[in-house]
Amino acid sequence: MKTFIRYILILSYFTAVPVFGQADSITILDEVFLTDTKLKDFSTGQEVTILNDSVLKKNGALLTSALNFNTNIYFKENGLGMVSSPSFRGTSASQTAVLWNGININSQFNGQTDFNTINAGGYDNISIRGGGGSVVYGTGAVGGTVHLNTQLDFSKETQNDFFLQYGSFNSLDARYKLKTSTEKWSLSIALARNSSDNDYEWPGRYRKNENGEFYNNNLNVAIAYLLNENNTVKFYSEVFDGERHFALIRPSETKTKYQDFNNRSLLEWVSEFGDFISVAKMAYLDENYKYFDNIARENYSSGNANTFIGKYDLKFLVSEELQFNTVLSNTYTDGDGSGIEKNTRNIFSAALLMKHRPVEKLDYELGIRKEITGNYESPLLFSAAAAYNFTSYYSLKLNVSRDFRIPTYNDLYWRDAGNQNLSPETSNQVELGNQFNYRNFSLNLTGYYMQIDDMIRWLPAENGVWRPKNEESVEIYGLESKLQWENKIFNNHYLNLTGTYAYTVSENKNTGRQLIYVPFHKATAAVNYVFNDFSIDYQFLYNGDVFTRSDNNEKFKIDAYMISNLGISYDFGKENTFTIGARILNIFNEEYQNVEDRFMPGRNFNMYINFNP
Repeated sequence: MKTFIRYILILSYFTAVPVFGQADSITILDEVFLTDTKLKDFSTGQEVTILNDSVLKKNGALLTSALNFNTNIYFKENGLGMVSSPSFRGTSASQTAVLWNGININSQFNGQTDFNTINAGGYDNISIRGGGGSVVYGTGAVGGTVHLNTQLDFSKETQNDFFLQYGSFNSLDARYKLKTSTEKWSLSIALARNSSDNDYEWPGRYRKNENGEFYNNNLNVAIAYLLNENNTVKFYSEVFDGERHFALIRPSETKTKYQDFNNRSLLEWVSEFGDFISVAKMAYLDENYKYFDNIARENYSSGNANTFIGKYDLKFLVSEELQFNTVLSNTYTDGDGSGIEKNTRNIFSAALLMKHRPVEKLDYELGIRKEITGNYESPLLFSAAAAYNFTSYYSLKLNVSRDFRIPTYNDLYWRDAGNQNLSPETSNQVELGNQFNYRNFSLNLTGYYMQIDDMIRWLPAENGVWRPKNEESVEIYGLESKLQWENKIFNNHYLNLTGTYAYTVSENKNTGRQLIYVPFHKATAAVNYVFNDFSIDYQFLYNGDVFTRSDNNEKFKIDAYMISNLGISYDFGKENTFTIGARILNIFNEEYQNVEDRFMPGRNFNMYINFNP
């Protein structure tokens, strides 16, 4: 009966979804120049969704909001602006890799990225790829990857973009972006400031969100210089500075706060000679945090990790249909902290990739990767993918991979508790994708299966101290879909409809129970209507109920919820250079939470202006 109900819900989704959508939410991969060329070249069997700048402005400044309303990723958020952890295809937060211009930036301490420490205003586009990617992107690329990209070109144009938004709870979202270039130089600068008192009322609870204020500042600078027609030098830099007061569950709790300061730099030299393309990269990542367990005192715990990455990528174009890539990299990390013993680790990796188009309708790719380090035994990773275009209306994709996640600094070196005998988590997975296209309509259906072994869990040892162990195996399977339709209705009236749906089963193989904070169902949908200079858009999000206890106790389950947002805007100027707009968030004042006892805001408002001189 349970299985039958699930199939009915899936069928109901496909009959209902065409009534929703969002303009500009999805861009096909080939139309965007990506800084991370591997994303374009080696995603043959996987679906890639790109959120451009216009979409990112329709959501909150922090990346959680944009991904929550436009992708299948589920987020566990400890209140608005607080710690935000993703679950991509039923995996854990540390099994989603985040790439900054092709460099993995997951924390060296806990192996994950807090998506509320990423200001979406700092990037030109954000790409999301579901499924394994460890052969190309290394540790953590199990459930999927999120790519933060800055674009550089030599178009000889100058563009300025000012965006200012103010709303409920004294919330401010300010962004400025400059792009300018000549025949030899290209410069991109992005500044972003996001802050809020975050003192919203808990719907139905007659109290406010206490100690929830936060701010963050973000600066991104990218420069490229064309040495000659065959050599280009690029430099990327990012600085993030943020502070959050962690919201209280009960007023009697002690007030705490957390500070982040992250600095990233990347130097890249691209050289083309004959049938070869050489890309040499050097990156430096500086990760710092301070945690104040009582904001009335100056005492704090802290952590600092410095990571140096050297990477060399050599592409050989045998012909227009066949290419080989070798990728060599070395990652050196030096980290310590209040609870972590000072330690270093050095990881060398080598990968070999191939892409081939033997006939016009068929593409396939193969890849292997091996890491060498003295800290753990690394498995041999592999991937294979293919795509076949049966007709102009239908194509079939297949992807198979073995992926992994390495133990983190906390796992290995936590004082008196770390376990240096840990093995990496490994995953074997397969996915099958179906792509349908007809005129202005597209539909993607993807089914997948994965098994994760040697899951690392912190468990109590004989002496009562919690220590990490390779303890669990997890079986995950599910279905994802993405739909888009856009059309000119008549005269100057345009309509765009999109929707996504994910059905996810993520079970502990020992108990057969669903993992905590993984919903069986998630759906997003939206509609955007444009008439001349006026537009109105509607967003919809449905998250199914989730278990908060590993025994799947119904008593502690968080109920499903539905959120709706409504926005209007008007463009002034002959070339739409000045836009004003307003948004109503959670228009039906839904009472909801996605982490136990961490309530989210009810109905709230914001207004914005966007100026492009």
